[in-house]
Amino acid sequence: MIAALTIAERQRAISISALLALCGLAMAIAGRDDLFGVHGVIVLLFGLGFVGLVMSQYFAPEPSEERLTRYYDDPTRVGIVLSLGWAVVGMFFGVWVAALLAWPDLTFDAGWASFGRIRPVHTSGVIFGFGGNALIATSYHVLQRTTRARLPDQVTPWFVLIGYNLFCVLAATGYLMGVTQSKEYAEPEWYADLWLEIVWVTYFLLYIRTLQRRKEPHIYVANWYYMAFILVVAVLHTVNNLAVPISFGEAKSYSLFSGVQDAMTQWWYGHNAVAFFLTSGFLGMMYYYLPKRAGRPIYSYRLSIISFWGITFMYMWAGSHHLHYTALPQWVQTLGMTFSVVLLVPSWASAGNALATLNGAWGKVRDDATLRFMMVAAVFYGLSTFEGSFMAIRAVNSLSHYTDWTVGHVHAGALGWVAMITFGSLYALVPWMWKVERMYSPKLIEVHFWLALSGTVIYVFAMWNSGIIQGLMWRTYNDSGTLAYSFIDSLVAMRPYYIARTVGGFLFLLGAIVASYNVWMTILMSRSQAAAEAGESDLPALRGAGATLQAGE
Repeated sequence: MIAALTIAERQRAISISALLALCGLAMAIAGRDDLFGVHGVIVLLFGLGFVGLVMSQYFAPEPSEERLTRYYDDPTRVGIVLSLGWAVVGMFFGVWVAALLAWPDLTFDAGWASFGRIRPVHTSGVIFGFGGNALIATSYHVLQRTTRARLPDQVTPWFVLIGYNLFCVLAATGYLMGVTQSKEYAEPEWYADLWLEIVWVTYFLLYIRTLQRRKEPHIYVANWYYMAFILVVAVLHTVNNLAVPISFGEAKSYSLFSGVQDAMTQWWYGHNAVAFFLTSGFLGMMYYYLPKRAGRPIYSYRLSIISFWGITFMYMWAGSHHLHYTALPQWVQTLGMTFSVVLLVPSWASAGNALATLNGAWGKVRDDATLRFMMVAAVFYGLSTFEGSFMAIRAVNSLSHYTDWTVGHVHAGALGWVAMITFGSLYALVPWMWKVERMYSPKLIEVHFWLALSGTVIYVFAMWNSGIIQGLMWRTYNDSGTLAYSFIDSLVAMRPYYIARTVGGFLFLLGAIVASYNVWMTILMSRSQAAAEAGESDLPALRGAGATLQAGE
């Protein structure tokens, strides 16, 4: 991969890595008495590691100009591998977190293994590590194919991918050490947030630069979804993470907002992180890979555009439904509830559009587990968006909020929609990227599908049941007007469901491990196939040379 860079690009890569290492050194010195310094050492090692990596092939021959006639897919290949690696890590921590609720002693008396520390490792590992890397990798692939334009340079895509993963490493290690600003889906501290800001703006500029180079005049709908994901996440991240560090040598910072304004900003961010990171980006994935795999055009291109603008506009107003019955003004709560209900229309338009696209291809869905992943994802997307709109209604929210019902809803979307469409897209993409006819084992894809589906169903149904029971127990009064059940009583009632949730999560983790193995074996298969083809192509030349020598003798 380094050999594919020109000498000038190698010099740029070394300069950026060296600058990163210097920043890490400054952080390590300034924060020598704080955990900020530990992260400085990580950044320093990260930068030095990439300086060494580029230097190891610095004097390799420059690539030929012929490379400009092909799409640049090396970052996509690495992004796929990183995505699956984070999937296994994030889901492992998820199973551990679920098990802690049934068996609290599984912390082994270690502070870093407490629920409060490993839970964000799970959420960030799955959402940002697994999901984010998959979005970056697939967006590079989709953008080039739908614009018929190569990425504008070879350094920027690597900077975005590697810089993003540095952020994920800083986030995960920070949580284990107790470095957190305690904001849902936005736990990393100020310096990690600043780094992600730089990476994310670069990502957006890369996308725009490629669109400017397009040879296809029309901008395909998947690119609109990816672009909304990149742009809106940048805005959300910037505003929600405005904070003042207590010093430039310490990790701790304080939010620029306080009280109800802080809560409103956080859930404007939190719900729109779901909207634009976990919905819009993956809809871009769905609108490219599902029709491609099915061999069918989108049922209604016009409907996909209407759905895009509906989702983009309406989602921005829905976050306040997380704050019913709080100090937030009543009209703001009602506004969020109303937009959440109306949001069902564009959401179901996309889900219905995906399923209608499969008309005439249901035989393929039956026989092709990869396409079945995508079909189930569309079903769960429709289910989750209906449930989300329903739970935003104030009367329903009074029962569901702060209970496991919300956890079940989130995982119906995360496992059933996000993970399913991602795995389906990766299974479609991997053979294309490594130039093989099919995945190493179609049977393992089938095994993974049933592990993922059964794990999701067990998990979600366990949380639906436990959440409704929780809500009812917490609001049941006896004849004297006091609560009929204590909080401990509700915990005891939840234990069977927590065990079931752990089982469901474990099945899903097994599926991710199966997927990782299948992808890795496909990569190895492609390498052995390429080596065999190279040997065959050399054989006639060798025979010819031997014949010439023999004739000369």
